[in-house]
Amino acid sequence: MAAPREETRGLFSQGVRAVLGSWAALQIAVEHGFGGAHGRAKAEWLVGVVEQYFHSNAALEPDEVEDFLAEVLNNEFDTIIEDGSLAEVSQQLQLLFARCQRGEGPALTEAIARLVQRQQEVGRAAAQARPAEGSSSEEEEEEEKPEEVMDCSSPRPLPDPPPADDGWTVVRKKKK
Repeated sequence: MAAPREETRGLFSQGVRAVLGSWAALQIAVEHGFGGAHGRAKAEWLVGVVEQYFHSNAALEPDEVEDFLAEVLNNEFDTIIEDGSLAEVSQQLQLLFARCQRGEGPALTEAIARLVQRQQEVGRAAAQARPAEGSSSEEEEEEEKPEEVMDCSSPRPLPDPPPADDGWTVVRKKKK
């Protein structure tokens, strides 16, 4: 029975890649360079690390997986995830691993196919969130506008601040 076990282990690796690839928070962190110049390589490295974490630790609790992922993302991508996706991703990983342990090859294949489809959608969304190369930013647009000339010849009096209803008094400097 070594062949089915190796087959499901390979499927688990594909599943981890698909889960992490469909995780919007991670993909945005990679797209926006939170992991530095080697962000994509770190994301690939994370696949192997997560796979090894599951194979090295028996009976992982959901919060253990969440804590592990949170720590890696904080250390490697300077990212703290607070959108609730850590729980979802850890649950998906645990379900895939359980199916792998039970030898459910067809169910794993089907789940991975759904995740790959979601991964493609997330990839498109993350790419759209990133400003296109060659497009001008707001600062560049402001620089392209003709400069407005300010008239500094006659000083204008400053308007009085609105009255404060919170008990504070505005103190002004006296003119000399």
